[in-house]
Amino acid sequence: MELENEINNDLKIEEKQNNFFDTMFGKVVDNGIDIGLRAILPDLIEEQVIDIKNALLKNGISEGIQTAVKSVSDFAKSALGIVTGKFENMEQIEIAVGDGGLVDTISSALDNATDKIYEKGYINRTINNIIKSGKDILLENVTQKIKEEIDEQNNSIESLEKYMDNWKEYYNNKNFEGMEKEIEKIQEKLEDIIPLENIIKEARNIETLHELIKNKGQNFEITQTERELINKLS
Repeated sequence: MELENEINNDLKIEEKQNNFFDTMFGKVVDNGIDIGLRAILPDLIEEQVIDIKNALLKNGISEGIQTAVKSVSDFAKSALGIVTGKFENMEQIEIAVGDGGLVDTISSALDNATDKIYEKGYINRTINNIIKSGKDILLENVTQKIKEEIDEQNNSIESLEKYMDNWKEYYNNKNFEGMEKEIEKIQEKLEDIIPLENIIKEARNIETLHELIKNKGQNFEITQTERELINKLS
């Protein structure tokens, strides 16, 4: 039963990470292509650029993002030895994103999407040629946005760890008012970061312990049974 629970937890973390990647890379690619199109098509009005970008996304790039996420996961399993399919730290993610063919996959998806929207008449031959000749600019913007997102993730995780350390210090000093301030910061920051198992587990432990103390009328006396229950719940 314990092994089964561990496997189910691994699958949940992997699924959450993949969903996070889909959302994150979707936002990153959308933003990167938007900036890139404006750079290579300066004579078009904003609405035209948005229409072209949306057409690219609907005609292959969105599917390309999903393929890219899978390529990153597959690379991690083979090259990094991550047999569970879930990333344990940001260093693994940075390596997998950089070497897992993510940008190459997006590049192929961009080629296919550009051909499709040209064939469907969304763009004329001139714009089709401009997009193809300016593909490097588009991909440079996507790559830059990926780097910015990873940097932001690192900063968010660093902040979360600081808030958790602050909470523990307040807990050791039995300062519930200080704990309340930090738990709000912890819960807010959890919404922004990629679900890495060790960090999530530690944060959930803190949340559960915090609620227990709160429900006991700010009583800091925790029994061994209660501690074991906290570990099981998280």
